Amino acid sequence: MSKSLFSMILLMALLAGSPGAAMDFEKDIVPTSKGDLEVTFIGHGSLMFTYKNIVIHVDPFSRLADYASLPKANLILITHEHGDHLDPVALDAIRTDRTTVILTQTCAAKMPGGIVMRNGDVETVGGLTIEAVPAYNLVHMGSEGVPYHPRGIGNGYVIAFAEKRVYVAGDTENIPEMKNLKHIDYAFLPMNLPYTMTPEMVADAAKAFKPKVLYPYHFGDTDTNQLVALMKSLPEVEVRVRNMK
Repeated sequence: MSKSLFSMILLMALLAGSPGAAMDFEKDIVPTSKGDLEVTFIGHGSLMFTYKNIVIHVDPFSRLADYASLPKANLILITHEHGDHLDPVALDAIRTDRTTVILTQTCAAKMPGGIVMRNGDVETVGGLTIEAVPAYNLVHMGSEGVPYHPRGIGNGYVIAFAEKRVYVAGDTENIPEMKNLKHIDYAFLPMNLPYTMTPEMVADAAKAFKPKVLYPYHFGDTDTNQLVALMKSLPEVEVRVRNMK
């Protein structure tokens, strides 16, 4: 084998092994009355929305992708301060001096320069209405008996893309505030143990607020088939499983 051919093979192997090297993420298209919303499934808790030339990154995490190769953000939504949701490396790669960052008070202490939204707040950015929804644990606790995600600290977000309302729940359980949501078209609900929800919890929440489309996300090794089976009794909610481990 020639030295140049060996070098080429080695380079290809290194690229194949790097995070997000192929950048071949799954995508869905959501039609709205004002243009299509493109949803890119980066993985874990990380999403990218593209709508009318607006690029929105949710919880960018550099272990999942080469964010320097992804579109720069007009808007970044951070749900809470844990390292797989608040990642300075990913933020630096997609943030510009024109990027708006929406985050929690706890996140702002680590990453200044954003708009702090508290549970229940509503903001309008780039013509998009964004609502901050509580995100917390009621059942799952850490070793000290403290919830993995205490009440009042984390956010989920409801983003209105024209008439379509998209809910990204963040790290949470099937809390009352989630069950009381209205008119949600697309919902991203976390399903990883012990930090967020079991499939039964996700199904319980979805059956309460009835999104038109349910995406389990941030699900790790949880068997998504369990959720699909649990939701068969509510066929009006379409369950879509994407690569969001």
